Amino acid sequence: MKAISLTAAAILVALTGCQTTNNSMEVVATQQQTISQNQLVNDLSEQYFAESLAMSPVYGTYLGKPNVNHKFNPPTTAETLAQSKALLQKYQAKLDQVDASKLSGQAKLSYEILKRDLAFSLQGFEFPSHLMPINQMSGMHNIFAGFGSGQSAQPFNSVKDYQDFIQRAQGFVVWLEGVKANMRQGIEAGVVLPKALTKKLIPQFESHVVSDATQSVFWGPIQNFPETFSDDEKEQLTTQYQDMVMNTLVPAYRDMSHFLNTEYLPNSRDSVGYSALPNGKAWYEYQIANHTTLDLNAEDIHQLGLEEVARIRNEMEWVKEQMQFEGDLQAFFQFLREDEQFYFNSADELIAAYENVKQKIDARVPQLFDIQPKADYEVKLVEAYRAQSAAGASYAAPAPDGSRPGVFYINGHNLKAQPKFLVETLSIHEAAPGHHFQIALQQEVEGLPSFRKFGGYTVFAEGWALYAESLGKSLGLFTDPMMWYGRLVDEQLRAMRLVVDTGIHAKGWSREQAIEFMLDNSSMAESDVTAEVERYIGWPGQAVSYKVGQFKIQELRDYSEKALGDKFDIKAFHSQILIDGALPMPILEDKIKHWVHSQI
Repeated sequence: MKAISLTAAAILVALTGCQTTNNSMEVVATQQQTISQNQLVNDLSEQYFAESLAMSPVYGTYLGKPNVNHKFNPPTTAETLAQSKALLQKYQAKLDQVDASKLSGQAKLSYEILKRDLAFSLQGFEFPSHLMPINQMSGMHNIFAGFGSGQSAQPFNSVKDYQDFIQRAQGFVVWLEGVKANMRQGIEAGVVLPKALTKKLIPQFESHVVSDATQSVFWGPIQNFPETFSDDEKEQLTTQYQDMVMNTLVPAYRDMSHFLNTEYLPNSRDSVGYSALPNGKAWYEYQIANHTTLDLNAEDIHQLGLEEVARIRNEMEWVKEQMQFEGDLQAFFQFLREDEQFYFNSADELIAAYENVKQKIDARVPQLFDIQPKADYEVKLVEAYRAQSAAGASYAAPAPDGSRPGVFYINGHNLKAQPKFLVETLSIHEAAPGHHFQIALQQEVEGLPSFRKFGGYTVFAEGWALYAESLGKSLGLFTDPMMWYGRLVDEQLRAMRLVVDTGIHAKGWSREQAIEFMLDNSSMAESDVTAEVERYIGWPGQAVSYKVGQFKIQELRDYSEKALGDKFDIKAFHSQILIDGALPMPILEDKIKHWVHSQI
């Protein structure tokens, strides 16, 4: 019996060992399947990004890609539109072959994001955006001029770099002819820019029609030759650039100016909203979804905006009382617009003020953040050729390889549109810990697929930057009532955008009605208000994303604080928001809630 018992025990041990081995093999097999599916998604992501990038050499220059600086994007034609659509469908089919249940980590996020993005981009082919390919706010025409000035991403470090741009200029002229052809189709289809925007677009082309090449923005690289160039090289390139400016670019700009003045402007529309365009209501709803990544309707956004505008006005009343100003809020607004004490005397003084605040903020961000980008940023004036139509401030990302810092652009075109009380809040928004933190960090995250590293969502980027402004007091800023007023001015601008954007594109508001609303509810300069309203006209849906994104991020913070209680760590929360790059809001919400549950 004892022997039998021992044998039975031995068999039992053997069987148990067998079972353990089988379980281990199953675990290993499952892990291998996960690794296999994760790798499949990563490979598909990179392939998709590479094929997309091949269609946009201009974007490749921004990313520092080699061997693309001599090319310009091809014109948009029926053929290139079909190619773009086929590319999306191709990767949609490839993604359908992935077993999503086997995904984990970044690959799972990439799968969810790419699946969502491909479907959404395909939906966009319902709307003929290529018939309005440029406006005063956006378009490859301004990007090209920035490249040619030598002050942007286009490199001018070698003779080949200079010759690359000469070749790129030829491609730009071909692209511009395509723009003109599409705008002519737009005239036939009734899909044209409003007259107000066409009038602002025309000077952007006329400014490049010069009689002296040395007066052209494209002469900048000739004035700034690298010291390593020989005299012969300088002489040869000077001759080539003289020819490029006067015989290639000036004729193209003159021709486009003539087309806009004589053909396009007379056919531009008197209406300003997308609702006046064919299928305009659906087109605007798509633009809202495009910029917010959420299913929102214009009426709800409009009402939310009205409520926010009223709330912020009440806070402005408090500042007025702190300043012991006698008079109503409108009188206070007028006082702030006109009194010289609130404005800089020169562009140099403006830049110096922002550089001073930069140092103050940089020293304090570790109080709220465990992470920050390796790349630094610098403060620069907006270039003169685009200053009249450009936003008051903007941010340009650093080069991914660290060769170029981020740039916080300040528009010095109208100093009355740059009050001193905006310095702290605007610096937080555009630079640190706003856009610079979010965008530069995204580029620096190791292992992030390229389409996520260099992509993004307006609602995430702008929502984060506006949320970052709310951290100002925690960073020791906004101690002066007028600096706090500057914060309110910025927040009021974003609240008014909810009202005005939806008013223009869904409720039939006129340009003048939108301008009047903003002047009634802020101390902004009229020139600044006008530029803002015309921006919303040309860029529907984009302006509503700021507040929507801020609300969502704050909602997730409130949720995290409530769920975690004493375990809540603001630095950890900020890392969770930023560390995976920009995400569509529904995916961000799922991610944060999973993180919270893992902490409980």
